Amino acid sequence: MSTDPSAVFRRYLSAIVLNSLAAAEAAGLNATDYYALNLLDLTGPLTSGELAAQTGLTTGATTRLIDRLEQGGYVRRAPDPADRRKVMVESVGRPERLDEVLAGTRARLAELLGGYPEAERATLFDYFERAATAYRSATDELIAARNA
Repeated sequence: MSTDPSAVFRRYLSAIVLNSLAAAEAAGLNATDYYALNLLDLTGPLTSGELAAQTGLTTGATTRLIDRLEQGGYVRRAPDPADRRKVMVESVGRPERLDEVLAGTRARLAELLGGYPEAERATLFDYFERAATAYRSATDELIAARNA
């Protein structure tokens, strides 16, 4: 294996993406549905427009996404209390198999992280937080450029 930092990092990111794709499929979801459910779990209810912006989907594709998730019993549409013209999308359920599907990944990562001293774990979690923000900003730029 290469020790080139760029290659190591790309292998790491590829492993995360492939694990997410496999977990989605094992839970009976497509990758976009899996991502949207995770997003709603992390953020709480979003308007359909916010969900579109966060996923990078068009409004039409977002409507189909919400329809699929609603039909699966994972989300519901509710009027936005601040503006009844808008629709809020809120999580109401999780795929039955999701926790089972993710158990192996969670156990392996817990074991890995448990092998680091507390100070190093703090550094890792600081990196995770900052990297998530950096990736989100870069993603927003790509989506904005695509929509321009």
